[in-house]
Amino acid sequence: MSFAPGREHLLFQRTVRRFAEGVLRPAAADADEAGRFGPTVLAQVAQTGLFGLLVPRPLGGAGVDTLRWVLALEAVAHASAAMASILIAHGVLACWPFARTAPAHADPLLSRLARGEALAGGHWPPHAVTAGAPLPTATREATGTWRLHGALNRLHNAPTASTYVLWARTAPDAVLALFVGAPGPGLTIGPPRDELGLRGAPAAPAILDGYTLGGEALLAHGAEASTLAAELRDLHRLSVAAQALGIAQAALDAATHYAGTRQQFGQLIGRFQGLRWLLADLHLAVEGARLLVYRAAALRDAGEPFGPVAALARLAAGQTATRVATKAVQVHGGYGYLRESPVQRYLRDAKSTELAGDTSATLRDDIAQALLPLDA
Repeated sequence: MSFAPGREHLLFQRTVRRFAEGVLRPAAADADEAGRFGPTVLAQVAQTGLFGLLVPRPLGGAGVDTLRWVLALEAVAHASAAMASILIAHGVLACWPFARTAPAHADPLLSRLARGEALAGGHWPPHAVTAGAPLPTATREATGTWRLHGALNRLHNAPTASTYVLWARTAPDAVLALFVGAPGPGLTIGPPRDELGLRGAPAAPAILDGYTLGGEALLAHGAEASTLAAELRDLHRLSVAAQALGIAQAALDAATHYAGTRQQFGQLIGRFQGLRWLLADLHLAVEGARLLVYRAAALRDAGEPFGPVAALARLAAGQTATRVATKAVQVHGGYGYLRESPVQRYLRDAKSTELAGDTSATLRDDIAQALLPLDA
């Protein structure tokens, strides 16, 4: 199977990268300090159609294939990993399951989300298909409404978003997905968390205290919801892998540029063999991660099982991003440790890609289970 991007895919990525470098990179440092992007930048992102990439064309989106999606995330994360996180929360955690289940009333709202007229978010249901996972509980009332109780540690794109997809548990082995058109009584969203990385992408805790949703809010329940959660897990892993790949490439580019311009001991530091070999090793790691990310995307586009490769891609890309960003700070020396240097932000953002949704340990467990299955 060939999974190298073709001419049209590369042209698409080049267009996204031109926008990201021209609009997002200049805004990235300010968003990191402020904890959010301003409305002007979000409006510019909406104009490019990036918010609707995963929404099917009949519902007002671009309906791109998986390879284009990861190419776009890679290009965006190269300029701003935080904006890539906003797009993942909007597109993967909210729009994708919403469009996937296609309720009759979804068309107008999905069209608004695709155009970026409203921002969506959601939370990652950790191992939602596993009994005992920490999810809110949902009780169905006699009227057909759903009443939710519990807490969410990280509701992505909150409190900025106006629409969310929530996951809850109805029994030890049954989950459901619901959409929230607008927060109301019983749903309390706290202030954004003060996190180390991806500071421009807000995430806030939320409390559900008898929050009520109508029966029309149900997206999936029982076995259908478990299948949806498993598919969401794999797509989310692949998306974070693409984000990590963009961070890794940005850190490598910064280190390479600095090595080619910084004079020390009477010559460019890039002339020292030790540094040259370091850059070669980092380039090797980035290219290896890129092949895994693109392969997983190509498998999904071909309708083949891609989950195991997505887990590999997520683990490899996350570790590579952290390693490359750490070495980029080292190459920059004291300057790399200053807040004005972008490489310190790359390092803080990179670490989140080893933690978002799944930890590296969880990924290793799943990869090992695929290699050597153990009885439940």
